Amino acid sequence: MTAPQQAAVEKMVFRKTNAHAGRHVFITPGNSSMRHLAYGRILLSSSKSAESFSTGDRETGLICLSGKAVVAVDQKAIEIGQYDAIYVPRDASVTITTKTGVDLAEFSADVDNRYPLQVVRSADIAMDPGLKFSTGGPGCTRHLQMLLAKNIEAGRLIAGITQADPGNWTSWPPHEHAAMLEEVYVYFDMPEPAYGIQLVYNNTENPELVTVVRDGDAVLIPNGYHPNVSVPGHRICFLWAMAAHREVTDRQFGVVNVQPGFKQGPSGLEAGRKK
Repeated sequence: MTAPQQAAVEKMVFRKTNAHAGRHVFITPGNSSMRHLAYGRILLSSSKSAESFSTGDRETGLICLSGKAVVAVDQKAIEIGQYDAIYVPRDASVTITTKTGVDLAEFSADVDNRYPLQVVRSADIAMDPGLKFSTGGPGCTRHLQMLLAKNIEAGRLIAGITQADPGNWTSWPPHEHAAMLEEVYVYFDMPEPAYGIQLVYNNTENPELVTVVRDGDAVLIPNGYHPNVSVPGHRICFLWAMAAHREVTDRQFGVVNVQPGFKQGPSGLEAGRKK
């Protein structure tokens, strides 16, 4: 790979975002190709047990990947555990505390309007087949959890989790949604030696990105088809977060363009669409 090619790849990939204690915002419209979407990670422990911040003009989604915490939004305290999520409105103050430890993903997007504080419980998601479902077929079976999607009121943000069976593809058939949504993938719960291969391309003859992804890596998808695949014996697991270009109007999951030549069947995302 040439130096310019390597530089282009590194602009699309942020490595090991899970390696720093405290709150760190890694991806913003100011340092990336994202127009609206930002991503950060909050890692707290008994030795570093609290963080506070203000949302400003950005709606914010917090997703608990592991551990437990109390999230106070404008002094309203909410206890959360693994795979719970909280939608925090713009112009809010947030304080996060933990007694033992917590790993939170933070996604945000600028919005004009203020939407209500909302709490999403993993236990409730598990009981709704339109929010937690499996899709795909041989070689591309995966399991989705829609955490901040049609179940909440928001301006731009959509977020959830995909877990693939070992050795399987996800985001298959290859699809894109750049006219409506930009996206970030954040890989987690992939202990060594697990890894996957991520592609982002508009033309398979000259892909914008082909790279190995591991636990903690974040990949930008401003446009293009974006399938990935896990290695045999290990699953791939990632958070996906999207920001709509037009507030509310473009906030639609599963409205995609499938790559020509791969349109033999549905996209597999139909269960997650709004009804």
